[in-house]
Amino acid sequence: EVQLQASGGGVVQAGGSLRLSCAVSGFSFDDYTIGWFRQAPGKERKGVSCISKSDGGTAYADSVKGRFTISSDSAKNTVYLQMRNLSPEDTAVYYCATDLGHSSSYALCNGRPSTWGAGTQVTVSS
Repeated sequence: EVQLQASGGGVVQAGGSLRLSCAVSGFSFDDYTIGWFRQAPGKERKGVSCISKSDGGTAYADSVKGRFTISSDSAKNTVYLQMRNLSPEDTAVYYCATDLGHSSSYALCNGRPSTWGAGTQVTVSS
């Protein structure tokens, strides 16, 4: 059974940092493209950052470039999202997701993944 489990959310002050983890089971991170998405209250869910073994690359939303870093640990089958210099605009529920395919990181972040994990809440106070 394919599962993605996000964790690491919490409450942090503006300017602070958090690291989110996405533990993957039922498939190997090395097989498929995986990404982080977020949904703020009253807004649509959007791609934040994605990572792909097929193109060896990463993709980031313009709003997080230079502040967020996506990485992975194949041995732990886990994908991370290091978030720095957080602002209240980053407040959202964060999800990890995959399309169980070999799309590019850009394509996943701008597409509609088929498989989602439960979200983790990130709240940034001003």
